[in-house]
Amino acid sequence: MGDKRIFNNCKTEIASEILFREEVPRIVEKLAATCSNGVCFDHVGPEPIPSKEAVVDIVDRAKRLLYPGYFLKGRLDKFNLDFYLGQEATELFELMSEQLTLALRHDCIRHDLPCVHCEESGQKATLNFMRDLPSLRLMLAADVRAAYQGDPAAKSYDEIIFSYPGLFAVTVHRIAHHLWEQQIPLIPRIVTEYAHSVTGIDIHPGAHIGESFFIDHGTGVVIGETTEIGDRVRLYQGVTLGALSLPRDAGDLLRDKKRHPTIEDDVIIYAGATILGGKTIIGARSIIGGNVWITESVPADTRVILKKPELLHIRQTPEPEKATA
Repeated sequence: MGDKRIFNNCKTEIASEILFREEVPRIVEKLAATCSNGVCFDHVGPEPIPSKEAVVDIVDRAKRLLYPGYFLKGRLDKFNLDFYLGQEATELFELMSEQLTLALRHDCIRHDLPCVHCEESGQKATLNFMRDLPSLRLMLAADVRAAYQGDPAAKSYDEIIFSYPGLFAVTVHRIAHHLWEQQIPLIPRIVTEYAHSVTGIDIHPGAHIGESFFIDHGTGVVIGETTEIGDRVRLYQGVTLGALSLPRDAGDLLRDKKRHPTIEDDVIIYAGATILGGKTIIGARSIIGGNVWITESVPADTRVILKKPELLHIRQTPEPEKATA
């Protein structure tokens, strides 16, 4: 009797499942309709699109060339160095040129642009990037040394390369900025937003950053697109180099204008400082204290700090103990 009851329950559940599954095609039909209503966003069409996963792979491969021996499972020595670099460089060229080609072709087809010979342009842009890898290594070496000199908690260069989020964000930015200057669409922003998601440091690929740049701690740092940063600049967590308040139609009005500040050489900006505006210039060797808000230029060799806040110490009267029965 019990077995028959279980069998009948199973038949009921199977019938219910069939009813539920019959609803799926109708949902799919409604979803497909949203792809042709001109309101929602999708990428349904003949033009190809870059792969975010492949772009992240490009970053990882570029890191292995920029810091040989640090980010691999095997052993690297003078006997296999040429073979290792040759293999990594060849794989990077193939993967990057493919993704850059997809990005260029996507823009051409989507926006009905004149033909730029996407595949050839993608390969040229990749070679331009790879030709600059030796000089990029020298620039990143200066960033590593700046981190070591600026952070007494750093015990070694290796520690900085392996673990500092600021160095990772700057490394990724320098990769993205090179592609940005070659006017590659989509890819530079995907690259920097990957670093943003990993570190909490948001650097737009268009920002110009000089040599020996160091971000200490880093979480919450924001550096806008038209920011210009000189050499030997140091930032701490929570610093914003941003734009002034924007009107509703700011995207069209201000897209190609300088909206973010200029930070000259040897400036230190402490935690939580906010510096806004395209006309705002922080003069060389200035020190910007924590939590300040700046919308006007600061002369060179100036220290900007907040007045010491008044702290109130209020003595609390202990509550009397409740009697227990």
